[in-house]
Amino acid sequence: MELNVKPLKFADYDNILCQWWKDWRWTPPHRDFLPENGVGGYIVYEKDTPICAGFMYETNSKSVWCDWIISNIHYKDRQKRKEAIGLLIGHITEIAKTKGYKYSYALIKNKPLIDTYKKIGYVEGSSYTSEMIKVL
Repeated sequence: MELNVKPLKFADYDNILCQWWKDWRWTPPHRDFLPENGVGGYIVYEKDTPICAGFMYETNSKSVWCDWIISNIHYKDRQKRKEAIGLLIGHITEIAKTKGYKYSYALIKNKPLIDTYKKIGYVEGSSYTSEMIKVL
């Protein structure tokens, strides 16, 4: 089956993504924490089945931040899901490049996801120990 990458729609946050985060035992980020109020990213489909999604934070520097990669836990073809995640990250990276960005940054802990980034050409920087967030 062919995989298709599409821009996120406003309804995807409530109808798809929040459940995926809960399925993986994550607390969904607030919509307004995400780029463009939850639509600043992409989702990969196989026909009508959503497989994975992720976001691209644009900055006022030459770098973007690729984050909140999440997948459909109920999509059982693990190899195809892995392929879809690679396609998603590659797509976000290419979009960033076409927009004139020079760097793409990702902050991740998941080893298989780190390996996917490496296959696309990302290099591992330092290992971090804590995420620090403050609601203003």
